[in-house]
Formats: sequence, C-alpha cells, structure tokens
Amino acid sequence: MTAENSATPHTTIAVGEGDTDRGDRYEGDDQDGRGNRGTLLAALGIVAFSLTFPSTVWGLESFGPWSLVAVRSVLAALLAGGCLLALRVPVPERRHRGGLVVVAAGVVAGFPLLTTLALETSTTSHAAVVVGLLPLTTAAFAAVRTGRRPSRTFWAAAVAGAAVVIAFTVGQSGGALSTGDLYLFGALLVCAAGYTEGGRLAREMPGWQVIGWALVGALPLSLAGGAVALSFEPVRLTAHGVIGVVWVALVSTFFGLYVWYRGMAAIGIARASQLQLAQPVLTLVWSVLLLGEHLTPAAPVAAVAVLVCIAVTQRAATRRRGPREEPRPAGAPGSARQP
Repeated sequence: MTAENSATPHTTIAVGEGDTDRGDRYEGDDQDGRGNRGTLLAALGIVAFSLTFPSTVWGLESFGPWSLVAVRSVLAALLAGGCLLALRVPVPERRHRGGLVVVAAGVVAGFPLLTTLALETSTTSHAAVVVGLLPLTTAAFAAVRTGRRPSRTFWAAAVAGAAVVIAFTVGQSGGALSTGDLYLFGALLVCAAGYTEGGRLAREMPGWQVIGWALVGALPLSLAGGAVALSFEPVRLTAHGVIGVVWVALVSTFFGLYVWYRGMAAIGIARASQLQLAQPVLTLVWSVLLLGEHLTPAAPVAAVAVLVCIAVTQRAATRRRGPREEPRPAGAPGSARQP
C-alpha cells in the first residue's frame, strides 16, 4: 500500500499512432503489463468475494443479521482507518466525496445488509447464482456513468451469461421468487452502483484508499447501528461465527475490495465486472465444501457455460466514444493516477 502523496507512479492518457479510429480509445489496451496485472488483481478479489456468502452463513451462527453487518463494517473500518493514519494519507478532495458516499452506501452498507437478510431464508448456492447477475448490472451502470460502450460481442456474451444465471436460478427455485430473491435483486442494484463509482475513483486515487475512506466515512453509522442491533439481537459466539465475521470484515470488505478496485482501474469497469461470472461457480464449490450443501446436476452445466462467457467477454473490445484524448504530462490536471 502506498499513500497518495508517496511516489505513486503516474500514467498518461494517449491515443496510439496505429489506431484506425482516432476518436476512440480502447479500454484495457496493455502496453506495459497493466492489463495482465489488473486481471490478476480483479481475480483475487473475486476469490475473496466468493467466500463471502459461506462466511456470512457462519457469521449468522453467532450474530443476528443487523449485528453481523454492523460488526463487519466496524472491524473493517478500524483496519482501514489504521492504515490511512499510519501512512498519513490526506483526506480526499471535495470532488471525490460524493463518489465515496455512493461506494459506502452500495458496498459497505447496502450489499452486505441485503444479502445477509436474504441468507436467512435462502441457501448459499441459490444466493450465489442470483448475484451472478452482478456483472451485467455493473456493466450497465458503467456504460451510463462513464460513457464507455462495450462492443456487441461483449454484450452478447454478457447477456448470455446472465441468461444462464437466470435459468439456473428459476429452475432451482421452482419458478417463484421469494422475499430473499427480492433482497438479492436489490443488492445487485446498490452493489453495481458502488462498484462502478469505486472503479471510477480508483483511476484517480489508490484503490485501497477508495474502500478505506468509504469504510471510515460510514463508521459513525456502523457504530450507531451496531449499538442498536446488539441490544436487540442475541450473540452466541462459536468458532464458525468468529471465523465468518473476521473473514467478511477483513478479507471480503477490505482486502477483496482493495484488489478489486485496483483491477478495475487497470482493465476497465465493464471488462473486470465480467470476471464476476466466475464468482457464483466458486461460491457453489465453497457451499459444498464448507457448508455441506448438495448441488443439482444443473450446476456443472451452468459452470461451464459461465466460463465460456468469461472467455468471450475478456476478448471483446470495449471503447469509449467521444473526442480524442491528447497525452497529458504526468501529474497534470486530468491525468490518470495508477493506484
């Protein structure tokens, strides 16, 4: 981790001489290895996220849903705040604070709360395949927010992956949506908004600082919510419960989002989001190994289909439509900062 005022390298925004359409800049073009590194970082984030639902189920053995979300947020905020303080990271500029509020609302509070409430009645495997729609939701938010327009091949593969997820979910639930499903669909919307805004901010400040400041900013609300929730919900500490809350707090909420935002900054929001198609597959594996859940024969079929969609979307070009961006000196206003 490096503080924002440390020797963090800068990059410039340029259009290559060989571009056939000089009015477009392709997202994810890799001339210095950032693309491969970004893909690896985003993938590490997905592995961390894939264990979130099983860990949440473990955490619910010791805490009620509202208490669990508050405790995980407080623990993660203390870790993030300690890192920010130790490295003397300056307070974010005013122009970044609105985006940090969106990240806090979507990723720190909204998604954890809604998915935790859903997991009280839904199985981990069911929740995993519903949340498999997150890549498409995130790509849609990114298209609106950043002006990037994925190619038709990209969208075709993304929609195909989403269709597989929907078919799998409906088949497993008998064709009816439950209250847990409504919580999960709400979680998709708020998380996609948080991911998109966090990915945009991670192009201007280090990714770990994005989630760090979001966590710290939400700390007063997390403390107040925790105090109220713990007074109403009983606590029964177990080994699984403690491991679960520690994992979701330190790994899923902080480390996972740190590497995830760095990955998105390197390869682009829309393309990184498609790596999340692998997340439900991994979560299905963890649900069997850690929770003893039983999978239907449709699970491996869905897994193969999802992996094919990932391969297609990773090869599809994504371009920004708009005026040509001229090279800017490192450190100049508007130049991109590598996290």
